[in-house]
Amino acid sequence: MRKVKVGIVGCGNISSIYFENLTGTFVNTEVYACSDLNLERAQQAADTYGVPNIWTTEELLASDEIEIVVNLTTPNYHFEVCRQALLAGKHVYVEKPLSLSLEHGTELVQLAQEKGLFLGCAPDTFLGGGLQTCAKLIADGYIGEPVAATAFMLCHGHESWHPDPEFYYQAGGGPMFDMGPYYLTALVSLLGPATTVCGMTKTSFPTRTITSEKKFGKVVDVEVPTHVAGTIQFASGAVATMITSFDVWHSTLPRIEIYGSLGTLIVPDPNTFSGPILLRPAHSPEFKEIPVVHSYEGNSRGIGVADMARCIETGETPRANGELANHVLEIMHAFHTSSDSRRYAELTTTCEQPKLLPLGLVKGYLE
Repeated sequence: MRKVKVGIVGCGNISSIYFENLTGTFVNTEVYACSDLNLERAQQAADTYGVPNIWTTEELLASDEIEIVVNLTTPNYHFEVCRQALLAGKHVYVEKPLSLSLEHGTELVQLAQEKGLFLGCAPDTFLGGGLQTCAKLIADGYIGEPVAATAFMLCHGHESWHPDPEFYYQAGGGPMFDMGPYYLTALVSLLGPATTVCGMTKTSFPTRTITSEKKFGKVVDVEVPTHVAGTIQFASGAVATMITSFDVWHSTLPRIEIYGSLGTLIVPDPNTFSGPILLRPAHSPEFKEIPVVHSYEGNSRGIGVADMARCIETGETPRANGELANHVLEIMHAFHTSSDSRRYAELTTTCEQPKLLPLGLVKGYLE
């Protein structure tokens, strides 16, 4: 099997799992080069994972060897780095979100189409064994026709543990743009594309005080809504209720539940790749745990890149593709625009529901 050469731009915290999996797990990828504004950080990554080249971003984009650029920069750089990579003739996979604005996300989708290139985006957790098993249960009719869903991500923000939490309270941050991609991508992968959003938002605290060690005591102004709630109508007719919040100290709410005409499915944390999965048919006296039947239960970030590498060879569409990511991006914005306008937000984007991975995959392979 041919190894597709990958260049990683951005060697920060999230990059280590990408380096690990793209060099040591997936058989069809090779990390050929990396770049970072902090040369020492790039050098450390290259030494740790055996990456042969440390280049500037410009050198990486100019290389004829690189086929896929993996963009792990901070969100404010996602659009420009992706745009430059596409213009350089590279396929691109970017960490979530696709861009900060829907206009930029749509521009990237259109540019990739014009260039005949693949555009992909995290999260790829929906390709993990847990959510793939859930998608198969729904597809096989175990809960009948999905009629509704709930999705909740509740915490009290990142200032108590993250070394640099300021971004989460600035434009482009907030609970919806931080964690919403995981929950919304999971919902779209399970229920298909959405059509309409109704949202309400609030900012409960005007400032946050950092209590993590690096910047202990620094006070951060909150510029974005920190509690986002609303409903989503899907093209299938299903309606989901969703809350993302940085304002909640404690909660017993579930992560995601899917309600069908014949039963209920409790879905695992969409920021993970495994279970637990609980199923209760309509007339069953209790929930029962369902074994994960699909592969990739461990932290498999980068599986979306490996799937893109596979599609370069087969001509298929990557599952974690730009249309899916841009649709999720519009849904996130729609919660805010609906709240601001006090009206339903009718979505302008759509996407194909991602097809399931095959059963019985050997670790490192996607076919």
